[in-house]
Amino acid sequence: MAIGTLTPPASQDDIHETLLEFPDNRLLIDLCGEFDRNLAQVEHGLGVQIFRKGNHLAVIGEGEARGQAAAVLQQLYTRLEAGRSVDAGDIDGLLRLGATPEDTGSRSGDQMEMFNSGSVEIKTRKKTVEPRTEAQKAYVRALFEHELAFGIGPAGTGKTYLAVAVGVSMFIGGHVDRIVLSRPAVEAGERLGFLPGDMKDKVDPYMQPLYDALNDFLPAKQLAKLIEEKKIEIAPLAFMRGRTLSNAFVVLDEAQNATTMQMKMFLTRLGEGSRMVITGDRSQVDLPRGVQSGLQDAERLLAAISDISFSYFTAKDVVRHPLVAKIIQAYDADATS
Repeated sequence: MAIGTLTPPASQDDIHETLLEFPDNRLLIDLCGEFDRNLAQVEHGLGVQIFRKGNHLAVIGEGEARGQAAAVLQQLYTRLEAGRSVDAGDIDGLLRLGATPEDTGSRSGDQMEMFNSGSVEIKTRKKTVEPRTEAQKAYVRALFEHELAFGIGPAGTGKTYLAVAVGVSMFIGGHVDRIVLSRPAVEAGERLGFLPGDMKDKVDPYMQPLYDALNDFLPAKQLAKLIEEKKIEIAPLAFMRGRTLSNAFVVLDEAQNATTMQMKMFLTRLGEGSRMVITGDRSQVDLPRGVQSGLQDAERLLAAISDISFSYFTAKDVVRHPLVAKIIQAYDADATS
């Protein structure tokens, strides 16, 4: 029998049950997860019930939710067959985007060919990254298709993480010669005072989120070597003045904390063969009172240029703990009341 083939209910009384067969019992165990936590996540996300019967899973619920749950389970099983893992993030992405029959396991070929197939995957040395929401999917497409792209939205929506993943993917694929990651070294509402050490020791705490993202995509030894060889550079925004960044994938993170003049300076660093991504959250500006955010000015001044893409995220795109989305919504509601 074909993998994940739908078995029609035996009688009209069973119309609310869909029975799925999975022939490999070892993969079925991985599909269910420890203590059936993967099944519980699908149940909670779609409002269905899932019961295991031997090498079958019975999905019980309303028609549309039942069909979506069945499609999610089928796709997760196909991922396992392809030798890929299944974790909570993979399930969350399928629940948000909806599983489709053509979404099957691993793919080969150029990144843009993946877009044509309906699936978006970013391949790095350590893991394959997949967008979990429609906004993230559109954002990743924009990063591959535009030389200058903006990602704007609240914390936890994957703006920087996905940008760094695309940068690593393009570097591995030979599309760029280096990666340059930058942030304004602005304190988030605190006075840290004197920091000991050399210049690197002083600025590294501000850059740590960028190191964290890179560590997810590249083995530690390879990352250290690339940083030593200046193939990957992580530097404060102030260090960008006077440079021309050619054949590079350039990311400016926390761009809401760049002033108007700093933003103009950074945008004009774009050189031949390079791609630039600007990410920021308009609700978390740490600039002194009365200083205009360069991100807001860039939105206003550049919105009409067709070659520049703007991708926007909301609390619905938050992929951290579910409470983070609710916290953001609460603050947004208070700000507009």
